[in-house]
Amino acid sequence: MPACLETSAIRAVEAAAFATDPAPRLMARAGAAAAAIAVEMLGDHPAPHVLVLAGPGNNGGDAWVVARTLRERWIDTTVVFTGDPERLPADARAALAAWTAAGGTWSPGLSPHAARPALVVDGLFGIGLRRPLDAAHAALVAHAHASGAPVLALDVPSGLDADTGQPVGDAVMRATRTATFIAHKPGLLMAHGPDHAGQVQVCDLGLGPLIATVPAGRVLDAATIAATLAPRPRASHKGSHGDVRVVGGGAGMGGAALLAGRAALLAGAGRVFVHRLDPAAPPFDPVTPELMLRDATLPDAPPTRTVLVVGCGYGTHADAVARLPALLATPVPLVLDADALNLIAARPDQADAVAARAAPTVVTPHPAEAARLLGTDTAHVQRDRLGAARTLAARLRATVLLKGVGTVIATTGGEWAINPTGNPGLAAAGMGDVLAGAIGALMAQGVPAPRAAEAGAWWHGAAADRLVARGIGPVGLTASEVALELRAAINTR
Repeated sequence: MPACLETSAIRAVEAAAFATDPAPRLMARAGAAAAAIAVEMLGDHPAPHVLVLAGPGNNGGDAWVVARTLRERWIDTTVVFTGDPERLPADARAALAAWTAAGGTWSPGLSPHAARPALVVDGLFGIGLRRPLDAAHAALVAHAHASGAPVLALDVPSGLDADTGQPVGDAVMRATRTATFIAHKPGLLMAHGPDHAGQVQVCDLGLGPLIATVPAGRVLDAATIAATLAPRPRASHKGSHGDVRVVGGGAGMGGAALLAGRAALLAGAGRVFVHRLDPAAPPFDPVTPELMLRDATLPDAPPTRTVLVVGCGYGTHADAVARLPALLATPVPLVLDADALNLIAARPDQADAVAARAAPTVVTPHPAEAARLLGTDTAHVQRDRLGAARTLAARLRATVLLKGVGTVIATTGGEWAINPTGNPGLAAAGMGDVLAGAIGALMAQGVPAPRAAEAGAWWHGAAADRLVARGIGPVGLTASEVALELRAAINTR
């Protein structure tokens, strides 16, 4: 899977590269790679004019290299730089000198010639930004947006936190494409990052071997996920693929448990039982008669290769509260979702019971549920999704799947990954129930908990993407549709 590095890890890779002899000319490599993408974006424009916005640091240095490379290709290029050349870092100052030596000029402000560019290159600020853009740079961002031209961001869109995907202030560049250097950045993949980064292209600058030497996360990819499930032998039977027992479906919420059960069937579980807490629930599911509906009582000794999925429509009433300790103590793999997480958040002893489990556990909170489990608020979780997921994984000794844009999967061992699939159609009721059921089915088929969470997130998002590609959604996409398409996504490998 492609590596994903936080800012501290990127800095460590850069330091290791500069310590070699001879040190690689990273700024030259970055600028050349981004210039190639700029040329591709210009296409066959008859008279292209490129506006390059250069900032006061090394991101601006990359921009000077892009400008010089484009000028060498006889592309009309204007550079706007509002900083002080004498205060530039050494490499950026050298890049500016090379630009001027080649006959290039720059302006401290926008000129009429820059009003209608064919392309804007955003080289204002990169991964080091920690404060909101000042008025002058915010005005340049506003001009880029008002021009209507496509925007190529260098490393990260200016004003976006590279680690969290959160805006640093009100002014944030909205790019068409982002040429990010060395490795993926978490902030390009989660929270507001995808809306601002556009299409992301990683330019590793030849530093691939060094990336393996620093702590890194991963970006889930199709090739790796495709290997999650081995081809089924012809001699397999329903017992070969495990049982899923969904416990939930309290009064008025029976649909949640049924959605989880249907998804578990469609994701390949051999048998699925739905144990409903509502005693007045219908005796069978006419939409999916393959589901075996039961009351809330579980067998004393669940068979091997059984996975519990607890929380979908579970409720918080007295009966639900009373049953949860026994469910947590059941010595089989467990997926915890929705109200089960809310009950655990309200009872520290229940969180301790989760952490004490010997069998694998996956918890699948959305940001508000994660905030309750962490004793904080949703905004705090969203400001540091990676940190929240890793803290929760360590606290509960469980694999954590933190839902949202750029779903984060974190393990007890400190590993983390980000899922890039999915679209706004998933922002609808029942989608989490489908995901929980799918993860349970993968675990029942023998997939380890962390890999089941990753593959479940990938295929769940891929199912929504496949539907939208066919014109089904994103507006009005339903969880039932995603569950059906999930089966197709899993089998398209």
